[in-house]
Amino acid sequence: MNTPKYEQVASAIREQIRTGHLKPGDQIPTTQGLIEQYSVSYGSIRTALLILKAEGLIEGRQGEGVFVRERDGQ
Repeated sequence: MNTPKYEQVASAIREQIRTGHLKPGDQIPTTQGLIEQYSVSYGSIRTALLILKAEGLIEGRQGEGVFVRERDGQ
């Protein structure tokens, strides 16, 4: 069974955060940038970002974009 594309994107971004490629406070690429990077639909990107927000890994900032959340103790 194939992993849904939104989960593949969420896993890739989650791994970038885990390994430090994306650090707390770093901005996540724009939705359009992620669509082009992962060759998936807007809906897949939106769902992936919602998953990562629910996990507490990223946060949206009105008018600024989406950023890696600061971890407790940092």
